Parts: sequence; structure tokens; C-alpha cells
Amino acid sequence: MASKTRVPPAEITGIFGAMMKRFSKKRFGEVPEPLGVMWHSKPVLKALMAFSRKAQKWDACDHQMKSLAHMATVSMVGCSFCLDLAYFHARDENLDLDKAREVPRWRESDVFTPLERDVMAYAEAMTHTPPTVSDELSARLREQIGDAALVELTAFIGAANLVSRTNTALGIESQGLAASCGLRPLAEPSGVASTS
Repeated sequence: MASKTRVPPAEITGIFGAMMKRFSKKRFGEVPEPLGVMWHSKPVLKALMAFSRKAQKWDACDHQMKSLAHMATVSMVGCSFCLDLAYFHARDENLDLDKAREVPRWRESDVFTPLERDVMAYAEAMTHTPPTVSDELSARLREQIGDAALVELTAFIGAANLVSRTNTALGIESQGLAASCGLRPLAEPSGVASTS
């Protein structure tokens, strides 16, 4: 299958490349296309990977909340690869898969708590251009999760915007990672007819 990316994937070579391919195949069953695209600029790839590893260690904000915020962000941006990968990771991290699969239609779904709804609303408000975060929403979140968690959540959403907008601009799309491990399909966003 020919790549539809705007920058064609590069050949992944060298010792670092061999390690990345081995890790990817073990983790995902294949080498994700973004790795080949980002291979054109290994400094960018390494910087994004290093930041991601560090961000995964942050612990002021609940991991489930960050996951829902991340998925709401990438869903709004339209990064199908990021959404698919986040759903795949939710399974590996023992997060609530019923909630994860409902993120694209979170406003209509009845599986989310009021706090989770505020977190996803905050993610979307941050993702608008220009951002539309309100004082009221920020105050509600501060009251519920605290200052440190809100700062962490905000940075996590900002990072999700960076990666999802990068992937979307480069034409990187879903590779069906979640489907390959037997997860039910993600819910369709409201107003989108199902193709199944």
C-alpha cells in the first residue's frame, strides 16, 4: 500500500533505527508510519520522544483524566492516527475502554462524570484557535483537581496539540492499531454517519 503522507516515509536505518523498528514491531505488530516520516529529522523525532517519555512520568493529574483530555484534543484536531494510538494505549494502561471509545461523542454519551466532561471541555477550549478557555471552567477544574494537576493537564493538552497538528499537517492517518488488537471501533462523532 502506497503512503498517503505529504512527506514520504524515509528508510529507517542504523543502530537506532533497528532498535526503533524492533520496539515498534514488538509493541504494535508493525512499524507505525509516523516513525518513517519523522525519520527525515531525527533531532525532531528524538525531542518529541524524550518529551513524551518525561510527560508520561508526571503524576499530579490522574492518568485517566489526561488520557480523556488527550483523546478529546486529537479528536477535535482530526488526527486519526493519534486517536487510534491513544485508544490502543488505553487498553495497555488498563484505563476505562468504554469511556475511551466514547470520547469522539463525549457530549452525547452518558458514561462520563461531570469532572471528566469538564476535562474534555477544557481540552477542546484549549484546542480552539484562538483558545476559548473561560475563567469559570478553569476555576471549576482548580477546585476539583488542584493547581498542580491543572498545570500538568494544560501542558499535556498542549503537547497533544503539537503532535496531532504535526501528524495531521504531514498527512499521517490511522493505521488501525486499535482494531488489530481486537478493540471495538471508536464511536463516531455526533452527526457523522457510520460507514459500517
